[in-house]
Amino acid sequence: MRYKQLGNTGLFVSELCLGAMTFGPPGENGLWGSIASLDQKGVDGIVGRSVAAGVNFFDTADVYSIGKSEELLGQSIRNLGLNRENVVIATKVHGSMGDGPNQRGSSRGHIMDSIEGSLKRLQTDHIDLYQLHGTDTVTPIEETLRALDDLVTSGKVRYVGASNWQAWRIAKALGISERKGYARFETIQSYYSIAGRDLEREIVPLIKEEKLGLMVWSPMAGGLLSGKYGPGAPGNGEGRRANFNFPPVNEDRAWAAVAEMRRIAAKHNVSVATVALGYVLAKPFVMSIIIGASRLDQLEQNLASVDLALDAEDIAKLDEVSALPSEYPGWMVDRQGAGRVPERFTPKS
Repeated sequence: MRYKQLGNTGLFVSELCLGAMTFGPPGENGLWGSIASLDQKGVDGIVGRSVAAGVNFFDTADVYSIGKSEELLGQSIRNLGLNRENVVIATKVHGSMGDGPNQRGSSRGHIMDSIEGSLKRLQTDHIDLYQLHGTDTVTPIEETLRALDDLVTSGKVRYVGASNWQAWRIAKALGISERKGYARFETIQSYYSIAGRDLEREIVPLIKEEKLGLMVWSPMAGGLLSGKYGPGAPGNGEGRRANFNFPPVNEDRAWAAVAEMRRIAAKHNVSVATVALGYVLAKPFVMSIIIGASRLDQLEQNLASVDLALDAEDIAKLDEVSALPSEYPGWMVDRQGAGRVPERFTPKS
């Protein structure tokens, strides 16, 4: 297992982060009940095996199984006797935690209420990384950032981040934090996979420039890249993707990528899922990828990705079959900036 800086901080996290969306009772709590399936015994097994493999980073959210995911993760840390200093816990706030109009969003009120619930459920006195789970188009960004800064000052939160934000909004928040002396975002949690490389257009250049840590959710596109779907799939495509077709992808590009991944998987004697994760891990701008599992055999395939060494030819072929179509203003920036690359410039004699 390799460890990387959490954004521009001195904290190091494992390049695989165990996601806790599968923690909780099945069939309850609407959407999350269709994903959750693990009781305490199952969670302890998944967490224990992950820690044994070197994982020190865990990501959950208050809305996952409406708090049950946080409860199960917190209890598992206690059951396994893990040293709190060796565990990095990330959770999120923003989603609806009740029927009231103020039980959702990124207002100061909801953030201050929600942190207390998360701390209690996780059985800890601080959250290592507290993230905004989505965009609140009503609450002023200044109000949200001030609330997060107060949590950092109080010691209840160590670092803050955002998830599913647009590049311009992230940049605005960073500017406000710098101007007002607030704790700044250190991480961005976003969807990225070989079937969905949209992040490369605007957010990847931003995180490189601002030294933000990228946490990738759904690197297998909701299981679409597991090898169970598409042309040549050995089974009937059962699984979460069959019941919850998310995130949306361009299937033509996805199936072309899966076909190439099958060839590469056979070459390296690994699963298609391992190749999908290995491709994302090979990207230098990725800090950590969030893996999720409801069974130990699924977890083992995920853990194997850290040992997969894709060669330059593998990466080139996968980049080629999954390439994004050119989009304005990107193609104009490339065209006009071609002569501004120093090593290409040859002065006239």
